[in-house]
Amino acid sequence: MEMQVTIKTKLKISNSEIALSFSKTMEQYRQACNYVSEYIFNHDFDMKQSRLNKELYTKLRNLFSLKSQMAQSVIRTVIARYKTVKTQMARKPYKYQDQNTGEWYREVRDLTWLHKPISFNRPQVDLQRNRDWSYLSSGQLSINTLDGRVKVDPICHGFNQYFDGTWKFGLAKLLKSSGKWYLHISATKEVTDFDKQTVKHVVGLDRGLRFLATSYDEQGKTVFFDGQAIMRKRAKYQKLRATLQAKGTKSAKRRLKKLSGRENRWISDVNHCLSKTLVQKYGANTLFVLENLNGVSFERTDLPKALRNQNKSWAFYQLEQFLTYKAHLNNSEVVEVSAKYTSQRCPKCGVIKKDNRNHEKHEYHCDNCDYRSNDDRIGAMNIQLLGTQYISGQEQPKFELTTNA
Repeated sequence: MEMQVTIKTKLKISNSEIALSFSKTMEQYRQACNYVSEYIFNHDFDMKQSRLNKELYTKLRNLFSLKSQMAQSVIRTVIARYKTVKTQMARKPYKYQDQNTGEWYREVRDLTWLHKPISFNRPQVDLQRNRDWSYLSSGQLSINTLDGRVKVDPICHGFNQYFDGTWKFGLAKLLKSSGKWYLHISATKEVTDFDKQTVKHVVGLDRGLRFLATSYDEQGKTVFFDGQAIMRKRAKYQKLRATLQAKGTKSAKRRLKKLSGRENRWISDVNHCLSKTLVQKYGANTLFVLENLNGVSFERTDLPKALRNQNKSWAFYQLEQFLTYKAHLNNSEVVEVSAKYTSQRCPKCGVIKKDNRNHEKHEYHCDNCDYRSNDDRIGAMNIQLLGTQYISGQEQPKFELTTNA
């Protein structure tokens, strides 16, 4: 199995001429991406590479002075962005309520819902391995620009670990953030395929806001990862953001931009630390089982409006991504199972009843067998059971609504 990671390295720029070449190349690349994006939007979202190359390749080279490989990369970049947006729209269907019956409906969205072409606002450029960038024996990076190749020094802790012969490098993305230059390098590595026969641990993970994660393993051990302190910090970000938005000045908007970046970096760090802790705790040959949260909302209408936003969601998809690639490096796997009834089902007798869960007390109390426990733990227990069913051969295990054990 092939796994992919992104190496983020800072670039040490020795003179202003290199920075000027980078800026010029990225701006031309950005404008070319918007040109291709408008073409795709106006031609029924045709994303076949060969047809786009035939129609746009020469125009991109002439209009934006791009080199041959960069013209090809522009088309691939725009196609990839449209495919990403298409996936995101499919994952989040449009929800609306019938005013007459009160019933809620969901409608799957596609690219035809876009009312304008996807815009590329941030200057950046995609570089192909060996054609546009390469790693030199001197330890420097050679990067292609519209003015020719330049050599820069990478600044990245642990960068050398990717040169042990097991990693293959691919596309690199040149960008500038907060006045500093970065190169994001895609790297792939062959890892051993996960074998169900060698599983040592099956861990159910219930994700939420009160506890970012609650784990339950095959030995009946439960671990809670508290999210209260994180939610309080997020509330502070929300309060500061509201204050700056109310001001509306140019300086306030600049601070809002910096605040957004700071909050995103903090969220990423929390997810990195949590996923790393889980992988280290359970070790190799572990199956981590997560519930599919597509369409699931954590919105709390019982809270004041000022507190609802930060209690609505967390970057759970990012957490899943981090956990997946760290698990793969450790010969483990992550699978998703249906979230239906995982918080309503009694793990002891199997009765499914919504009223058995008390949200205010955070407790689940089964009125059939009298079993009671923390409601997040109940979710993790049921998810872990679905994981054992997956190991036993059920490809898509799920619970069916029943009233009796």
